[in-house]
Amino acid sequence: MSTESASPAPAVRREPRTYTPPPITGEGYPLSSEQAALIALADELGRTRFAARAERYDREASFPFENYADLRDAGLLRLCVPKAHGGHGADFATYCMVAATIGRHCGATALTFNMHACSQLWSGPLADDLTMSDEDRALHHERRALHYARVVEQGSIYAQPFSEGSAAAAGKAPFGTLATRAEGGWVINGRKIFASLSGAANFYGVLCTEDKVGAGMRDTMYVAVPADAPGVSISGEWDPLGMRGTVSRTLQFKDVYVADAEQLMPGGVYFQAASRWPHMFMTLAPTYMGIAQAAYDFTIRYLRGEVPDMPPVKRRMYPTKQIAVAEMRVKLEQTRALFLHTIHEARIDPPKDARLRLYATQYTVMENANDICRLAIRTCGGQSMLKTLPLERLYRDSRCGSLMLPWTAELCLDRMGREALYESGETDE
Repeated sequence: MSTESASPAPAVRREPRTYTPPPITGEGYPLSSEQAALIALADELGRTRFAARAERYDREASFPFENYADLRDAGLLRLCVPKAHGGHGADFATYCMVAATIGRHCGATALTFNMHACSQLWSGPLADDLTMSDEDRALHHERRALHYARVVEQGSIYAQPFSEGSAAAAGKAPFGTLATRAEGGWVINGRKIFASLSGAANFYGVLCTEDKVGAGMRDTMYVAVPADAPGVSISGEWDPLGMRGTVSRTLQFKDVYVADAEQLMPGGVYFQAASRWPHMFMTLAPTYMGIAQAAYDFTIRYLRGEVPDMPPVKRRMYPTKQIAVAEMRVKLEQTRALFLHTIHEARIDPPKDARLRLYATQYTVMENANDICRLAIRTCGGQSMLKTLPLERLYRDSRCGSLMLPWTAELCLDRMGREALYESGETDE
């Protein structure tokens, strides 16, 4: 037997590995080929273009016009336009996943994209579920074709000004903006505050009340007002805590005439939608699901020493960092699971259990997004305060989510508690 020692095995060269963020749905989530392609397209735009611009839009409080040009060129402005009209025909769940993907790269772009996409979602698949007379249905199909053509053929952007500084946006009073009947159309008077895309949209989808004796919430109208119509003006400064790129200044309407064809829903149908299709008010949440994922992704990269333009210093070996990341991951998985479950439950007349879960999802996404950002800042330390890094922006943007009507955090809790304890029609009187 030879006494010579065996030669040592040659060292295995290990290629350096880097963190690869998963899709917004998590790895292995069941998607159709169309959904996967749309999510991948949104992620590609976000990674290669939107993320690098987000700091500038935030710093300047300027609208992301370049991102919208990219969305237009990529065909994503027509995401929710029905296929029969030249769009992608995305349903509610598909919209939510695409919007969340955009949100992980630029929150302001995702939040304003929500206002645009809702114009097609509400007038399309959502309206198709609602009760209308044959005459109203025919008129609605004719009118919405006009709006779809603007998006598909002209690349038009639609906004959706909602708030007025009253109880109307919370669904507890008629809108103060009024539509008065005129020959062949309507005359709009009123104002909208926190009007995202003010100065950027081509059309403002205005929720207003028909001006008549005894008008109430059932008389709500949903009308597209051209941005260049005489009597439309924008006022006020825009210097908020977060979501600065939404440029949500005040819109004013002074004797603005719009033709009948500009209606996005027949009169009174919005009120039916608000009560029978409640998931329509969850469309803000995907933005914040994306922000939650973005904060987690940055923290992983930072602790692994993989943040571009920063020294490759690893901090992952410290137990305190590992525990914090685990805590973030728990919150992220809880949020994502509830989010994905709920967006696939969206339908007309959901059962009570689904409605309660909807409120719980809205609340959880908004609150957990900010809490994940809080943990990220604490974990990454002093560097996270720098505006050259995204965490402080993500934290500010995420804090704004719970304030947004019609479902603020407080209103979600109020609805959940009341509807859990009372069946329809019950009172204590």
